[in-house]
Amino acid sequence: MASIVRSVSSAFSRNKCLIRVLSPRIAGVSAVLPQRLLHCEKQPSTASLLNKTHQVDGWQYQILRHYSAKAPLTIPFITERVILVLKLYDKIDPSKLNLESHFINDLGLDSLDHVEVIMAMEDEFGFEIPDQDAEKLNRPADIVRYIADKEDVYE
Repeated sequence: MASIVRSVSSAFSRNKCLIRVLSPRIAGVSAVLPQRLLHCEKQPSTASLLNKTHQVDGWQYQILRHYSAKAPLTIPFITERVILVLKLYDKIDPSKLNLESHFINDLGLDSLDHVEVIMAMEDEFGFEIPDQDAEKLNRPADIVRYIADKEDVYE
């Protein structure tokens, strides 16, 4: 264990640029703030620190908050995103597109285009749609309902 610590510390001492890049990620806020802010008598408020960029040794940093959960989805928001993805697909005529349009019968897509649409939805919403379920998604309304069910969105 001691040899690992020595090798890591020697690697960091050789490459100070690496320390400047990694220290905010490793040590958190205290590594980002200038020393005069850490040791002053009156500490600035957290809100004022978050809205500013800080300069340390010629490097400029901004404190960012990262949350673990994604924003909650609503059915109208899912509908807008599905319609937007479909409008951006080059083989679909946006004037014919609505929630009840059938991909094959109304919009003139073939089975390969249907697969590409499903893949675009997977990319947009960040989860995989199994082939058994993808075969049943023939209209934008079906996709909206499927995504809402998978993401536990009910209104």
